Amino acid sequence: MPTSYENLALYIDGEFIQGNGRIEQPVLDPATGDTIGQLPHASRADLDHALAAAERAFATWRHVSPMERGAILRKVGQLSRERAKEIGRNITLDQGKPLAEAMGEVVRCADHCDWHAEECRRIYGRVIPPRTPNVRQFVLREPIGVCAAFTPWNFPYNQAIRKIAAAIAAGCTIIIKGPEDSPSAIVAIARLFHEAGLPPGVLNVVWGVPHEVSEYLIASPIVRKVSFTGSVPVGKQLAALAGSHMKRITMELGGHSPVIVCADADVERAATMLSAMKFSNAGQVCVSPTRFFIQEPAWDRFMARFTELSRAIKVGPGLEADTRMGPLAHARRVTAMAEFVEDAAARGARIENGGERLGDIGNFFAPTVIAAPPDDARIMQAEPFGPIAACVPFKDLDEALRRANSLPYGLSSYAFTSNTRSALQIQNGLEAGMVNINHFGQALPETPFGGIKDSGMGSEGGTETFDGYLVTKFVTQMD
Repeated sequence: MPTSYENLALYIDGEFIQGNGRIEQPVLDPATGDTIGQLPHASRADLDHALAAAERAFATWRHVSPMERGAILRKVGQLSRERAKEIGRNITLDQGKPLAEAMGEVVRCADHCDWHAEECRRIYGRVIPPRTPNVRQFVLREPIGVCAAFTPWNFPYNQAIRKIAAAIAAGCTIIIKGPEDSPSAIVAIARLFHEAGLPPGVLNVVWGVPHEVSEYLIASPIVRKVSFTGSVPVGKQLAALAGSHMKRITMELGGHSPVIVCADADVERAATMLSAMKFSNAGQVCVSPTRFFIQEPAWDRFMARFTELSRAIKVGPGLEADTRMGPLAHARRVTAMAEFVEDAAARGARIENGGERLGDIGNFFAPTVIAAPPDDARIMQAEPFGPIAACVPFKDLDEALRRANSLPYGLSSYAFTSNTRSALQIQNGLEAGMVNINHFGQALPETPFGGIKDSGMGSEGGTETFDGYLVTKFVTQMD
């Protein structure tokens, strides 16, 4: 095992808890298949301990000044920047992404800490003018209580810090179950909050069999809010469970993001930008562009440039300096990519680049460009969550919008055009929680991040970030 890899642990009531006879799960390096760590699972007693600690801590944390909450969050932001290389290296080891991407993820998350630290000072209520002069009417916004959060493996630091920062800034306490496959980032976050002086019980980290932990925490009467980022099927199951207990939810689920490249766009620039985004994190991004609709007059130019760039991507272990795309996080994803390609080819699509596993060691799959798959091909219907781009031509914008909106997903979307009328039609016509035109401007701390339709419910980021963590109380008083 690498000596510098994170010392994995539970974090409950301000203490880091090692295995000590608990069930432990091996953590693997997706570039080599080697075991790099052992992750302790929480026992039922550990989960009860975390619930009790979070409930007890909420009684006092809810009354802590937003200035004090903000000071702790700013300290975590500072520490994140200072330790980005160390934390990023561990993310590369257990998740696979290139070191530069992993470090960038940690540094960007420092901005989320800083923004929530400042914005929590502006959680305002309001005064409502009364109908009689001797009445006062107020609306108060108060923290909802203990939160349970479940986060994915593709951006382990980012997805966790969004939920943790929002809950803590709002005055809530939180129990988080991160990804068992890439756990180092969550343990690192706990260490930073611990060092920053967060009181015991405000943040708790548990691990275990996902459905067992989620079902136990969500069913507990102590938990009042559930936040989940992950797949649509699992999200629907957890939402149903939370709904049966009448608990607030935030769900950021899967997508199958459409891209519309109009003939009047700067086609070469669009191809260059989209290539970088498509193959970032080996395509394992919920907002990754996946269905590329290219207007016919721009088709040849776009495909030539986009395919050329995909061929030039250096694939390899994330710690190698010249690597631009790392392995897939799981071996099963390699098989899934091959199945997408096989189905598309069988339906008449052309494989312009890639389409195959690379090497015999690790979970490497080539950057893949598929041309002209039919709309009923699997790659056009199901999110690949990998380094596959499906490109199809279209005639007019009405057709592109109809095909882009044809799926039950609605997370992110992209468009490139120099025509303001087309841009307005795209803004109004795309059914998505986020629409990016001529650049990628989403996922900033100050902007809402979330989807519609099967892609989720609620937003993280922006002033909307606190909506799921606050309750509204109306107070009326007569003199």
